[in-house]
Amino acid sequence: MTRDDINYEVLPSGRDMDETDINLRSYFSRQSDERLREYCREWTDEQLREWDDNFTTDGNLFMICCERDVEIDEYRQVLEEHLKLRGLT
Repeated sequence: MTRDDINYEVLPSGRDMDETDINLRSYFSRQSDERLREYCREWTDEQLREWDDNFTTDGNLFMICCERDVEIDEYRQVLEEHLKLRGLT
């Protein structure tokens, strides 16, 4: 599956998603394979925030038009899910 084939409004299937869920998945879809391959599961939360460089001072991912904050645990879970969908793990 290529990133253009991933439908973020229905994947992962069987799960109700809000606007923030879809926006977060779309956020990852705009990142290159090369960039995503840099990710390391063993990174601390702080290392992950530094790598992304789009977190606010209060520790949430900076995204506009979202219903709720995205904290690091959700970010990490969705990123790892996204890497699998794109065949990068």
